[in-house]
Order: sequence, then structure tokens, then C-alpha cells
Amino acid sequence: MLSRSVTSLLAVAGGVAVANVYFAQPLLVTMGRDFGMGRAVLGLVVTITQIGYGVGLFLVVPLGDLVDARRLAVVQLVLLAAALVIVGTAGAGGVLLAALAAVGLLAVVVQTLVAYAASLAEPARRGRVVGSVTSGVVIGILLARVVSGAVADLAGWRSVYLLSAALTVAVMVALYRVLPPSHRPLAEVSYRQLLGSMVTLFLRERVFRTRATLALLIFAAFNTLWSAVALPLSEMSLSHSAIGAFGLAGVAGAVAAGPAGRLNDRGYARWTTGGALVLLVLCWLPIALTRQSLWALAVGALLLDLAVQAVHVTNQSLIFGLRPDAGSRVVGGYMVFYSIGSGLGAIASTTVYSLAGWGGVCILGAAFSAAALVVWLPSR
Repeated sequence: MLSRSVTSLLAVAGGVAVANVYFAQPLLVTMGRDFGMGRAVLGLVVTITQIGYGVGLFLVVPLGDLVDARRLAVVQLVLLAAALVIVGTAGAGGVLLAALAAVGLLAVVVQTLVAYAASLAEPARRGRVVGSVTSGVVIGILLARVVSGAVADLAGWRSVYLLSAALTVAVMVALYRVLPPSHRPLAEVSYRQLLGSMVTLFLRERVFRTRATLALLIFAAFNTLWSAVALPLSEMSLSHSAIGAFGLAGVAGAVAAGPAGRLNDRGYARWTTGGALVLLVLCWLPIALTRQSLWALAVGALLLDLAVQAVHVTNQSLIFGLRPDAGSRVVGGYMVFYSIGSGLGAIASTTVYSLAGWGGVCILGAAFSAAALVVWLPSR
């Protein structure tokens, strides 16, 4: 059984690790200027990280079913810190993009930690534990924009990644000292068979297919907002700190993670998902008013993050119950769809913004959200 203090440490570690995937979002304009990138391709800075994240989800996270999860997490964090140093010192666009891809590949340690926490939790508390760790991850995602904006204004965008490298090392040391060993038996299969079983899981489990598809669509909507919002805000002459501060509006959405996990434990996963998806569609109405009112953006961002995290936690709680013996493969396969959706939202939103402006971005986000609702309706 996981103690509250260890669960909290896992939440902090997950937040620190996943933040690295999102640091660039409020810095896109400045980074693009430094490396001569046009507006239409700025989304590539975020998308390349998501591509690396997706590859890591498929190739690295399943290793948690073959080797000791604690040792795997420590190795990933060491390598992640090294990749962050390379990003912070990159002198050419090619080096920057390669290092960002490596950051994405190694940031999947957060999923190793989620699967590890779920494996140690009692079945009756699994939703609550997953929700607690996910709350830390959500806060890390959202505060990443606030921290990166503020630090960039003070010391330049490179200092964001160098500071994160130091924090990553500190987290690694803490985890190495306090994490208990996992008692879950390791899979007695080859690495190739391990990867093949992820495909089999998708083909055989209807609940997994539905929840993975929902993950793709809700995170496409999520990144449609957060990858493109820096563009109109920069045109309104807001600083990096002000742009990043809009992440604070979404932090309140992280409170949805804990209650959503508890509702799942009580058997209300279906209605939690449906209500959150309706909210996800409606949140684009205030977001569309961004140029008229920054308060409208703040409200829309809060609703969007609340809805996305409620669905995300419910998804994870349900799929862990499908195969408790294969937690790393389950979360790795599920999060591949998360990564595809995130990358799709990032590149599509910046491209649409260059063609149709903020109104086009909002229509795109609403379309992703409505598609998720349509997918959920037959699954009731």
C-alpha cells in the first residue's frame, strides 16, 4: 500500500517530468525568432517533442513490465536531465529539435511512475491514487507555462531548460532514496512479444479502444488551445510572464483529477465522462472571445482543463482494471493516443491560425471536442 507521502512525491516527480514537454508553448515566438522559424512551422517545436513522447510511450514505458520500475525511472530521469542541458545550450535549429525529441522520449518517465503507483495501490483505492498522481502531473503541465514565461522574462528562454535539468536531478535523488520496491511479478516474455501484446490489447479490449480514442481527441482539443494561444496574446503585446500566467487559470482544473478518480471508484465513470465532454464542447464559446476579453479566455481555459482531466483520470482508472498484471503496457498504449492527439492539436492549431486566425482555431478545438462526445455516446 502506498503511503500518502510517497504518493505525493510521485505526484511532484510526475509534474516536474511532464512540465518539460510544455515549457516551449509560451516561448514559441521568441524561440522561432532566435532560430529563424516562420509562424506556420512554430508548432513543430511542440510537435517534435510530442513525437518523441509518443515513441517513448510505445518503446520505453512497457519496459516497466520487464524490469524494476524504480530503476527504470531513475535511469530515465538522469538521461532527461542531460537532454535538457542540450536544449538549453543548442546553437542550431537542428540540434534544438533533436534535443527536444529526446526530452519527449525521456519525459515518459511520468507514465512509468503512474503505472508504478497503480501497481502498488489497492484495487479499491486505485482510482484515488491515480487521481492524486495525475493531479500533480496536471499541475506540472499548467505551471510549466507560468514558470517558463516568468523565467524567460528574467533570464532568457534557455535558462528555463537549464533550471529544469537541475530540478530533474533533485527529483531523481529523492525517488531513489524513498521509493519502495514493486511486488508486481515481471512479465516472462521477450521485448518483442511485450510490444506485440500492446497491439493485441487494442484489438481485443473494446473499453481500451474507446478510451484511447477519447484520449486522442480530448488532448487534440487541449493542445489546440495551449499551442496556439501564445500567438494572439503576443500580438496583443503581452509579455512571456503574462502569457504563461494563463496556465494558472487551468490549475483549478487539476482539482477534477482527484474527484474524478473517486467517482470512478464508486461506479460513476460513465456519467463523469459524459458531463466532462459536454463541458469540453461548451468551453470554446468563451475562448472564442479572447480578443475581446482576457477574462473570457481565463474562464474557458479553466473549463477546458477541468473537462480534459476528468476524462483523462476516468480513462486511466478504467483501463488499469482491464489488465492489472500489465500496467506499464496498458498505460503506454493508452498514452500513445494521448501523444498523437497532442501533436495533432499543436501542429494543426498553429497552421490553422496562420490561415484563418483565432476564430479558425476555436472552430478546430470545438470540432475535436464534439468528435469526442460522438465517440462516447454509443459507449454508454
